[in-house]
Amino acid sequence: MDCLVNVFRRVGMESLLLDVPFVCKSWYKASLDPKSWERLIFPKYIKPDDIWDNSPLGERLMEYQESFSVTAFIKSVVARSQRRATLLRLPICCTEEALEYAANESPSLKVLHLHYHLLFKKSTIIPKLISKWKNLEMLSLGSTHNMEEILAQISLHCNNFIMLFAPGIYVGKDEATAIVTSLPNLKYLVLKGSTIEWENLVMVLQGCKELLRLDVRQCIGFEEDDAEILALASHIPTFMCEGSILYHYDDELLSSRDVDFGLD
Repeated sequence: MDCLVNVFRRVGMESLLLDVPFVCKSWYKASLDPKSWERLIFPKYIKPDDIWDNSPLGERLMEYQESFSVTAFIKSVVARSQRRATLLRLPICCTEEALEYAANESPSLKVLHLHYHLLFKKSTIIPKLISKWKNLEMLSLGSTHNMEEILAQISLHCNNFIMLFAPGIYVGKDEATAIVTSLPNLKYLVLKGSTIEWENLVMVLQGCKELLRLDVRQCIGFEEDDAEILALASHIPTFMCEGSILYHYDDELLSSRDVDFGLD
């Protein structure tokens, strides 16, 4: 049973819901083990009628029930973890009720992924929920919506926080100040593909003295061979700035950028 659970926790939500339980009784039993649901990685889209995606999971769920409730579905999946979830990535159609339920029922959460659309639609409520995740270690942000307040709450409630993953965002003075003020002890910072001006990167380098890894590859706002930047980052064991440039020179350069926004 332990071996089955160890495998099932890696197969993905769709298979764990709609394939694994129907193979045999032992697989069904293992699929109900809360350890199989410690990583709650919802698809970005789950609504069957979503105009941006054909939502294969939503379409398959519709085979089992005529009406599909996003809130009920998210709550039922979160409940399977029995408050043991350590990783949470919610779909962009997540409702406020489902978001609050997930926060209340995931006290052991260590990794939180927030899509751009979810941040945009729920930016005011998310900071209020941070206090529920006292064990949070890593946050992935798809945008800077209410970033300052989110990081301020992390500073107050998440003593084990060590990593901010925010590729492709705009890091202005306010964002850089929020990182330095709220997360001075940050260990890992990923801003690959972001726009960050020279003075704001300097602020981060001077304010986050405990960084072990800083990824600012393919950024806009500073040159990769800037001597002062390299000197300030010399104490960081892993500092990556390859491909960063001061300005965009043309649209062709922009379209040719290869930025990986995914997480394994």
